[in-house]
Amino acid sequence: MNQRAWVWSPAEKKCIFLLQRRNTKATLLQVHAFMIQNALQTNVNLLTKLITTFATVVPASGIHHARRIFDFCHRKNDTFLCNTMIKSHLAARQYSEATRLYTYLLKNEAFKPDNYTFSSLAKCCGLNLAVWEGLGIHNHAMKSGFVSNLYVGTSFVDMYGKFGEMGFARKMFDEMTERSSVSWTALIDGYVKNGDMAAALGLFYFMPEKDVAAYNVMIDAYVKMREMGLARSLFETMPERNVVSWTSMIDGYCSIGDVDEARLFFDAMPERNLFSWNAMIGGYCQNKQPHEALRLFHALQLERMIEPDDVTLVSILPAIADLGALELGSWVYHFARRKKLDRSSNLCTALVDMYAKCGEIEKARGVFDAIQLKETSIWNALINGLAVNGRAEEALEVFLEMKGKGFKPNDVTMLGVLSACNHGGLVKEGRRWFKAMEGFGLTPRVEHYGCLVDLLGRAGCLDEAESLIDRMPYEANGIILSSFLFACYYAKDISRAERVIRKAIDMEPWNDGNYIMLRNLYASERRWNDVEEIKGLMSKKGAKKEVGCSVIEINGKVCEFVAGDKLHPESAVIHLAMEHLQLHMKAESTYWF
Repeated sequence: MNQRAWVWSPAEKKCIFLLQRRNTKATLLQVHAFMIQNALQTNVNLLTKLITTFATVVPASGIHHARRIFDFCHRKNDTFLCNTMIKSHLAARQYSEATRLYTYLLKNEAFKPDNYTFSSLAKCCGLNLAVWEGLGIHNHAMKSGFVSNLYVGTSFVDMYGKFGEMGFARKMFDEMTERSSVSWTALIDGYVKNGDMAAALGLFYFMPEKDVAAYNVMIDAYVKMREMGLARSLFETMPERNVVSWTSMIDGYCSIGDVDEARLFFDAMPERNLFSWNAMIGGYCQNKQPHEALRLFHALQLERMIEPDDVTLVSILPAIADLGALELGSWVYHFARRKKLDRSSNLCTALVDMYAKCGEIEKARGVFDAIQLKETSIWNALINGLAVNGRAEEALEVFLEMKGKGFKPNDVTMLGVLSACNHGGLVKEGRRWFKAMEGFGLTPRVEHYGCLVDLLGRAGCLDEAESLIDRMPYEANGIILSSFLFACYYAKDISRAERVIRKAIDMEPWNDGNYIMLRNLYASERRWNDVEEIKGLMSKKGAKKEVGCSVIEINGKVCEFVAGDKLHPESAVIHLAMEHLQLHMKAESTYWF
């Protein structure tokens, strides 16, 4: 044997050493230049390592450079090298590129696919829902004699399951001469995703050796059906569990609003990963428990081995916005920039929303302006942020700019536009853009009608608002009825308020605002018997006036103060300070009420 065929030169050894280090795009370009300078492109192992490293280390542009390296090499008949490029496209979610490359190699190169080729291509077709390409790949695998391979057969079962072709998936499974637990799980998962739980459950119980993955598929199915009792029963029968099993249960309990049970599972986990933390933090935010979300996020920051990612930040930002924790919000922003996570569209949208809700609209605008490739969601966040900060004219200007740049408005966009008109009292513009929705191919939802009703009511156009409520193709919800009642209150229109109050109370008997509005309206007309009747009705329905509270962030800590609360540890000091403030206010003011 030629010794040169298996003994690497010092330059080759140096190159592989450099590729195994932690690299950036700049260092990889230097390694590539070193390979060209030393004529190492003929070493297929080095070439495949370079392609793989480019594709994984530089997610955005690395795959394009990796493909250029592949296109210029002269060893396209090497199956290992070709499989590496196909798998790199698969990892980069460039599924069509992978199948096109395969077609090119078959036509133009002396390329011979193997079982790894067909496994990767089946995954590409399944994930891309490319049915015709998948059928073609299956045909090639049969002609090449690889369809009987365990891994290839399993990949095709999974592919047909993703296509929704369970007949083909079952036929492929039944014809397999050898099956693994992965093959069984692929078929079960196909039935689950296509809504045939009976077939999935039957196959699951018939499965000879159930592994963790099969249990997790079934648990996830029950979680998505919100059948947490069945999910828990299955969870408790598992011979062994992994972090996915626990995280699915956490996610499921959060989805049905039982965050306390979710937290018990979270605390009981033998080990946690970032997905577990994200599920619990996101669960608190979804269930309107921002304080708990922030506490858990602070606990995550103390973890040495786990670092927040863009999903974590998107989960926590709504809680930060709800509490007005601007200092923490700014930390999240700078952390995202430092870790280069601010390229995520979802994260940028959440940052704009957070800054706007904290009243820092200029910072929100700064985040928006820094984004080069804007999506509709980021425009929506800025329009809504300007609206809630009372800058209606600017919101409409941004909307017109969005349209001018070719972005098509969606339901959320128009909700922000109508909200801007509402906050700015722009009745004419509100009517105009509501009517324009049809031209954008949008059907107004109940929220859009609610915005316009509120706008008309605030402007004193009660006849038009009431007519809109009667004409809209939806039943008026509690929010619409309450906003219309408050419009009646400001207009001192008792008769109109009395026409809708009963319906509003039947819909939301717990809503204290409706009772208080009508009580005050009666009191303004000195109708004391009616005032007492409303008080009695309020007591009968169990409606209690919501206790006022305020939140302030001091030195990174969020403090909440509730009206009438005497349990606060600093209660005596707070009340003393308020009494001193009252004395100063009396001394400074001529009028004291």
